[in-house]
Formats: sequence, structure tokens, C-alpha cells
Amino acid sequence: MAIPHAGVSHVALSLPHVDPDVEDAFHTVARAAALVIEAIAVIVVAFGSIEAFVRLLGLTSRRHATHGARKDIWRRFATWLLLGLEFELAADIISSVISPTWMDIGQLGAIAVIRTFLNYFLERDIESAERARAA
Repeated sequence: MAIPHAGVSHVALSLPHVDPDVEDAFHTVARAAALVIEAIAVIVVAFGSIEAFVRLLGLTSRRHATHGARKDIWRRFATWLLLGLEFELAADIISSVISPTWMDIGQLGAIAVIRTFLNYFLERDIESAERARAA
């Protein structure tokens, strides 16, 4: 059974011999889970942003703020962003499972690729900075 959505055909999700009430309940739970996970992502990124801002304010009050101190703030902020991206990707995966149009699947693929590249480069930069700091 395909679910109509703004003129775009959906990939059939219904399993044979599944009670429609059970399927509706599953979709409701999945939508709620995706919403909660998206809210967690927003909270994580907002917390990281506020923390970075407060730390930057503290840094500007010092007379001799070093480049290393600013990089430490950036690395910690990048870690929060990475965590937020992971939560967003999880929410997108759940959302695509409950309403998969070909457009949704394509968008999820594009988002996953972008986030994967962001994750890769942020992780690489964080690890490089940590190695430089340890040396």
C-alpha cells in the first residue's frame, strides 16, 4: 500500500498481513522518535554554541589570549557540532523509513553525504589539533 504525498509516489511500505492499526502505531512512534531525536540535536548544538560563546567572551577579557586557546574553544565546539550532526542523521534515517518517496531517499542520501564529509573533515581537524597539542 503506497501512501500518497503531494503527488509523489511512495515506495510501498506495507508488509503483507500486517494489521493497519499496528502499522499506523509504528508510524506514530517512529515520527515521535524522529521528532525527539531532532530536538536532542537542536539542544546539543545550542548548548555547544552557548558554551563556545561564553568561553570566547571569557577569552576576550584576558589580555593575552593565545591562538591555542581559541583553537581549544573551536575544537570543543566542533565536537558538539559533530554530535548534533549524528543525532540529525539518525532522525533523518527514521523519517525516511516512515515516508520514503524517491525524493526523500535522494535528499537523505545527499544529506548523509554532506554530513559524512563534514564529520570526516571535522574529525580529522580535531585529531590533528590534538596530536599537535600533545607534541
